[in-house]
Amino acid sequence: MAKHCEVCGKSALKAAKLTFSHKQIVKRQSPNLQEIRVNVNGQTKKMTVCTSCLKAGKVQKAV
Repeated sequence: MAKHCEVCGKSALKAAKLTFSHKQIVKRQSPNLQEIRVNVNGQTKKMTVCTSCLKAGKVQKAV
């Protein structure tokens, strides 16, 4: 599975949480990626797409 969305290019981010005692905790926030079949130029192709692209209708799922 790819590490980024093949439509919008969204990938994982690093997020730092700073506590009261100034300990820095670094977490990795990854997007919700799904591997689905997509119609591209009349052909069916497997792509890794984030759920926000699916919901926005940027890709057409194959039947």
